[in-house]
Amino acid sequence: MEFLAFAAPRPHLVRRMNKTVEIVEVGPRDGLQSEPGVMPTATKVEFIERLIEAGLRRLEVTSFVNPKKVPQMADAEQVLAGLRKRPDVWYVGLVLNRKGFDRAVAAGCNEIGMAVVASDTFNRRNQGVGTEDSIAAWLDIAKAAHAAGVRPQVTVSAAFGCPFEGEVPVSRVIEIAKRVAEGNPHEIAFADTIGVGVPSQVSEIIGRAREALPGVRLRCHFHNTRNTGLANAYAAVEAGAVSLDASAGGIGGCPFAPAATGNIPTEDLVYMLERSGIRTGVDLEQLIGTGRWLEGALGRPIPSMLVKAGSFPRPAQQAA
Repeated sequence: MEFLAFAAPRPHLVRRMNKTVEIVEVGPRDGLQSEPGVMPTATKVEFIERLIEAGLRRLEVTSFVNPKKVPQMADAEQVLAGLRKRPDVWYVGLVLNRKGFDRAVAAGCNEIGMAVVASDTFNRRNQGVGTEDSIAAWLDIAKAAHAAGVRPQVTVSAAFGCPFEGEVPVSRVIEIAKRVAEGNPHEIAFADTIGVGVPSQVSEIIGRAREALPGVRLRCHFHNTRNTGLANAYAAVEAGAVSLDASAGGIGGCPFAPAATGNIPTEDLVYMLERSGIRTGVDLEQLIGTGRWLEGALGRPIPSMLVKAGSFPRPAQQAA
């Protein structure tokens, strides 16, 4: 069996690592959408409020999609209605079409995200249309978002591999990123939707994207399906990504991708970054406490290692 090797970034693409990284919390949407049960709306609101208290300022709080396909997100409007509006917090709603965008704006989202899948097969499975149709929909939505004063951002999903088509050429990923950049997004994210990526691949994609899209903010979204999520996150920061998605407790995954286990845990990511001298602005102890609360709310253990092991040094040791 042969494995595809991904080239290391060319020397002129290597950059000094950012000293700060923005965390985009996706647990309330990407985390909860794969849960077998539906979390009550009031509990979702408490979950989000706890995350904000821990210092997170960009949160993907829900999605405006067909409730028959994703019943866990059927209360999108009610969740937004229950949240306190804050000038320094971005409430992100995931949308896949213009109808979803209109719902998100009416509900009070001040940022919207959309996904365009690098694989045409996966895009049809996930969104019911081809990749070209989703790009056209994104460009229309981005224009409407700018006109409405709502911040738009877009994700190139399955950028590191597709469960149906296999390897996705880096050239295709970059070409799609260039196409969606025409909508003037706040940032472009690259998602490892099924958790197949490795650090060298991350370095190659982010390096190529920086070369093709100078000045565009880049974000990454990793799943921990094959236990490479945190390594990929560190590689992304090394390569120049300025923000990373993560899910409190490591819950979630894509319900339309076979065997796509959870996202990287927010607390594990924050621990790694902060111990490496990279600031996140997140209170780790509060975040761990939220993870333990989440275990009770879900009625089961969660994947996070920090929820199990705690931070280091312990707060008492830090004060000594």
